[in-house]
Amino acid sequence: MNEAEFDKFADEYRNLHLTNIKASGENPEFFAEYKIKDTVLLASKSGIKGPINVLDYGCGVGNSIPFFKQHLPNCELTGADVSRKSLDIAEARFPGQASFIVLPGANVPFEDESFDIIFSACVFHHIPHGEHISILKDMWRTLKHNGLLVIFEHNPYNPLTVKAVNTCPFDENAVLIKPHQLINALKRANFLLIQCHYRIFFPGQLRTMRFLEPLLTWLPLGAQYYVAAHKA
Repeated sequence: MNEAEFDKFADEYRNLHLTNIKASGENPEFFAEYKIKDTVLLASKSGIKGPINVLDYGCGVGNSIPFFKQHLPNCELTGADVSRKSLDIAEARFPGQASFIVLPGANVPFEDESFDIIFSACVFHHIPHGEHISILKDMWRTLKHNGLLVIFEHNPYNPLTVKAVNTCPFDENAVLIKPHQLINALKRANFLLIQCHYRIFFPGQLRTMRFLEPLLTWLPLGAQYYVAAHKA
Protein backbone atom coordinates (compact mmCIF):
# COMPACT_ATOMS: atom_id res chain seq x y z
CA MET A 1 0.00 0.00 0.00
CA ASN A 2 1.91 2.99 -1.32
CA GLU A 3 1.13 6.67 -0.68
CA ALA A 4 2.21 7.81 -4.14
CA GLU A 5 0.07 5.12 -5.77
CA PHE A 6 -3.08 6.68 -4.34
CA ASP A 7 -2.01 10.32 -4.40
CA LYS A 8 -1.85 10.23 -8.18
CA PHE A 9 -5.52 9.22 -8.44
CA ALA A 10 -6.93 11.30 -5.57
CA ASP A 11 -8.23 14.24 -7.64
CA GLU A 12 -10.00 12.08 -10.20
CA TYR A 13 -11.00 9.18 -7.96
CA ARG A 14 -14.77 9.60 -8.27
CA ASN A 15 -14.76 9.96 -12.05
CA LEU A 16 -12.50 6.94 -12.47
CA HIS A 17 -14.68 4.93 -10.11
CA LEU A 18 -17.86 6.03 -11.89
CA THR A 19 -16.48 4.96 -15.26
CA ASN A 20 -15.26 1.65 -13.89
CA ILE A 21 -18.62 0.66 -12.36
CA LYS A 22 -20.78 1.92 -15.24
CA ALA A 23 -21.97 -1.61 -16.07
CA SER A 24 -23.45 -1.93 -12.57
CA GLY A 25 -26.00 0.78 -13.29
CA GLU A 26 -25.12 2.48 -9.99
CA ASN A 27 -22.95 5.36 -8.82
CA PRO A 28 -20.14 5.35 -6.23
CA GLU A 29 -22.48 6.70 -3.57
CA PHE A 30 -24.67 3.59 -3.81
CA PHE A 31 -21.70 1.33 -3.12
CA ALA A 32 -20.52 3.55 -0.27
CA GLU A 33 -23.91 3.77 1.43
CA TYR A 34 -24.90 0.11 1.35
CA LYS A 35 -21.69 -0.76 3.21
CA ILE A 36 -22.45 1.72 5.96
CA LYS A 37 -26.03 0.49 6.29
CA ASP A 38 -24.78 -3.09 6.62
CA THR A 39 -22.22 -2.02 9.23
CA VAL A 40 -24.76 -0.09 11.28
CA LEU A 41 -27.10 -3.10 11.24
CA LEU A 42 -24.27 -5.37 12.42
CA ALA A 43 -23.40 -2.91 15.19
CA SER A 44 -27.02 -2.77 16.32
CA LYS A 45 -27.24 -6.57 16.44
CA SER A 46 -24.02 -6.59 18.48
CA GLY A 47 -25.48 -4.25 21.08
CA ILE A 48 -23.06 -1.41 20.32
CA LYS A 49 -24.78 1.76 21.54
CA GLY A 50 -24.24 5.30 22.75
CA PRO A 51 -21.37 7.49 21.56
CA ILE A 52 -19.54 5.24 19.13
CA ASN A 53 -15.94 5.70 18.06
CA VAL A 54 -15.42 4.57 14.47
CA LEU A 55 -12.22 4.13 12.48
CA ASP A 56 -12.57 4.22 8.70
CA TYR A 57 -9.34 2.44 7.77
CA GLY A 58 -8.29 3.43 4.26
CA CYS A 59 -10.96 6.13 4.00
CA GLY A 60 -9.54 7.63 0.80
CA VAL A 61 -11.35 10.80 -0.28
CA GLY A 62 -14.06 10.27 2.32
CA ASN A 63 -16.92 8.68 0.38
CA SER A 64 -18.18 6.91 3.51
CA ILE A 65 -18.24 9.99 5.75
CA PRO A 66 -21.69 11.42 4.91
CA PHE A 67 -23.30 8.01 5.24
CA PHE A 68 -21.76 7.36 8.63
CA LYS A 69 -23.09 10.73 9.73
CA GLN A 70 -26.51 9.95 8.25
CA HIS A 71 -26.94 6.40 9.55
CA LEU A 72 -24.85 6.62 12.72
CA PRO A 73 -25.21 10.28 13.74
CA ASN A 74 -23.84 9.76 17.26
CA CYS A 75 -20.48 8.46 16.03
CA GLU A 76 -17.07 10.05 16.45
CA LEU A 77 -15.41 9.29 13.13
CA THR A 78 -11.70 9.01 12.38
CA GLY A 79 -10.56 8.65 8.78
CA ALA A 80 -7.13 7.12 8.20
CA ASP A 81 -5.26 6.63 4.96
CA VAL A 82 -1.72 6.42 3.56
CA SER A 83 -2.50 9.20 1.08
CA ARG A 84 -2.21 12.69 2.54
CA LYS A 85 -3.65 14.13 -0.65
CA SER A 86 -6.75 11.95 -0.37
CA LEU A 87 -7.24 13.02 3.25
CA ASP A 88 -6.94 16.69 2.28
CA ILE A 89 -9.69 16.17 -0.28
CA ALA A 90 -11.85 14.32 2.27
CA GLU A 91 -11.45 17.11 4.81
CA ALA A 92 -12.30 19.76 2.22
CA ARG A 93 -15.40 17.83 1.12
CA PHE A 94 -16.69 17.19 4.65
CA PRO A 95 -15.23 19.84 6.98
CA GLY A 96 -15.71 19.15 10.67
CA GLN A 97 -17.37 15.76 10.15
CA ALA A 98 -14.34 13.59 10.96
CA SER A 99 -10.79 13.74 12.20
CA PHE A 100 -8.06 12.55 9.87
CA ILE A 101 -4.71 10.86 10.29
CA VAL A 102 -2.07 9.75 7.81
CA LEU A 103 -1.23 6.08 8.24
CA PRO A 104 2.46 5.21 8.58
CA GLY A 105 2.32 2.39 6.05
CA ALA A 106 -0.32 -0.19 6.86
CA ASN A 107 0.00 0.07 10.65
CA VAL A 108 -2.82 1.14 12.95
CA PRO A 109 -1.23 3.89 15.10
CA PHE A 110 -3.84 4.21 17.86
CA GLU A 111 -3.94 3.39 21.54
CA ASP A 112 -5.38 0.13 22.86
CA GLU A 113 -9.20 -0.07 22.93
CA SER A 114 -9.75 3.19 21.04
CA PHE A 115 -12.66 2.16 18.80
CA ASP A 116 -16.06 0.49 18.97
CA ILE A 117 -16.06 -0.16 15.21
CA ILE A 118 -13.28 -0.50 12.66
CA PHE A 119 -14.54 -0.33 9.09
CA SER A 120 -12.54 -0.96 5.93
CA ALA A 121 -13.99 -0.83 2.42
CA CYS A 122 -12.06 -2.50 -0.41
CA VAL A 123 -8.67 -1.68 1.07
CA PHE A 124 -7.08 -5.02 1.97
CA HIS A 125 -6.60 -6.10 -1.65
CA HIS A 126 -4.15 -3.21 -1.95
CA ILE A 127 -2.07 -4.53 0.97
CA PRO A 128 0.37 -7.42 0.48
CA HIS A 129 -1.35 -10.53 1.81
CA GLY A 130 1.62 -11.34 4.01
CA GLU A 131 0.90 -8.19 6.04
CA HIS A 132 -2.77 -8.93 6.72
CA ILE A 133 -2.37 -10.85 9.96
CA SER A 134 -0.16 -8.23 11.62
CA ILE A 135 -2.59 -5.47 10.62
CA LEU A 136 -5.57 -7.45 11.92
CA LYS A 137 -3.77 -8.05 15.21
CA ASP A 138 -3.25 -4.30 15.45
CA MET A 139 -6.95 -3.76 14.77
CA TRP A 140 -7.82 -6.30 17.46
CA ARG A 141 -5.63 -4.35 19.89
CA THR A 142 -7.27 -1.01 19.10
CA LEU A 143 -10.84 -2.30 19.34
CA LYS A 144 -12.75 -2.04 22.60
CA HIS A 145 -14.22 -5.07 24.34
CA ASN A 146 -17.01 -6.45 22.13
CA GLY A 147 -15.76 -4.17 19.36
CA LEU A 148 -16.75 -4.87 15.77
CA LEU A 149 -14.51 -5.16 12.71
CA VAL A 150 -16.15 -5.06 9.27
CA ILE A 151 -14.11 -5.54 6.11
CA PHE A 152 -15.67 -5.27 2.65
CA GLU A 153 -13.86 -6.71 -0.35
CA HIS A 154 -14.40 -7.44 -4.02
CA ASN A 155 -15.49 -11.01 -4.68
CA PRO A 156 -12.86 -12.89 -6.70
CA TYR A 157 -15.47 -15.54 -7.59
CA ASN A 158 -17.54 -13.01 -9.56
CA PRO A 159 -16.20 -12.67 -13.14
CA LEU A 160 -17.69 -9.21 -13.68
CA THR A 161 -16.03 -7.96 -10.50
CA VAL A 162 -12.71 -9.44 -11.57
CA LYS A 163 -13.02 -7.71 -14.95
CA ALA A 164 -13.81 -4.38 -13.28
CA VAL A 165 -10.79 -4.68 -10.98
CA ASN A 166 -8.49 -5.67 -13.84
CA THR A 167 -9.48 -2.59 -15.84
CA CYS A 168 -9.46 -0.09 -12.95
CA PRO A 169 -6.46 2.28 -12.90
CA PHE A 170 -6.25 2.53 -9.11
CA ASP A 171 -6.47 -1.27 -8.78
CA GLU A 172 -3.47 -1.83 -11.03
CA ASN A 173 -1.48 -3.55 -8.25
CA ALA A 174 -4.43 -5.13 -6.44
CA VAL A 175 -4.53 -8.81 -5.55
CA LEU A 176 -8.06 -9.96 -4.72
CA ILE A 177 -8.63 -11.92 -1.52
CA LYS A 178 -10.68 -15.08 -1.28
CA PRO A 179 -13.07 -14.99 1.69
CA HIS A 180 -11.56 -18.05 3.37
CA GLN A 181 -8.14 -16.38 3.29
CA LEU A 182 -9.49 -13.35 5.13
CA ILE A 183 -11.40 -15.53 7.60
CA ASN A 184 -8.28 -17.56 8.38
CA ALA A 185 -6.30 -14.36 8.93
CA LEU A 186 -8.98 -13.08 11.32
CA LYS A 187 -8.85 -16.31 13.31
CA ARG A 188 -5.08 -16.05 13.61
CA ALA A 189 -5.51 -12.47 14.83
CA ASN A 190 -7.73 -13.69 17.71
CA PHE A 191 -11.08 -12.48 16.34
CA LEU A 192 -14.24 -14.39 17.21
CA LEU A 193 -17.81 -14.74 15.91
CA ILE A 194 -16.62 -14.38 12.34
CA GLN A 195 -19.26 -14.23 9.62
CA CYS A 196 -19.09 -13.80 5.87
CA HIS A 197 -21.89 -12.48 3.66
CA TYR A 198 -21.90 -11.99 -0.11
CA ARG A 199 -23.51 -8.77 -1.39
CA ILE A 200 -24.85 -7.07 -4.52
CA PHE A 201 -26.31 -9.73 -6.78
CA PHE A 202 -28.47 -7.50 -8.97
CA PRO A 203 -27.31 -4.56 -11.12
CA GLY A 204 -29.12 -1.25 -11.07
CA GLN A 205 -31.36 -2.33 -13.93
CA LEU A 206 -32.72 -5.09 -11.67
CA ARG A 207 -32.75 -3.17 -8.41
CA THR A 208 -36.39 -4.12 -7.79
CA MET A 209 -35.09 -7.65 -7.20
CA ARG A 210 -32.81 -6.60 -4.36
CA PHE A 211 -35.40 -7.54 -1.75
CA LEU A 212 -34.14 -11.08 -2.38
CA GLU A 213 -30.56 -10.29 -1.36
CA PRO A 214 -30.96 -11.23 2.34
CA LEU A 215 -31.75 -14.75 1.14
CA LEU A 216 -28.63 -14.96 -1.03
CA THR A 217 -25.82 -13.85 1.28
CA TRP A 218 -24.51 -17.44 1.45
CA LEU A 219 -24.11 -17.64 -2.34
CA PRO A 220 -20.57 -16.77 -3.51
CA LEU A 221 -21.72 -14.92 -6.62
CA GLY A 222 -22.29 -11.42 -5.28
CA ALA A 223 -20.13 -8.61 -6.61
CA GLN A 224 -18.67 -7.99 -3.16
CA TYR A 225 -18.58 -9.60 0.25
CA TYR A 226 -17.92 -8.64 3.83
CA VAL A 227 -16.42 -10.40 6.79
CA ALA A 228 -17.41 -9.21 10.25
CA ALA A 229 -15.79 -10.26 13.50
CA HIS A 230 -15.67 -9.32 17.17
CA LYS A 231 -13.12 -8.78 19.86
CA ALA A 232 -14.36 -10.76 22.85
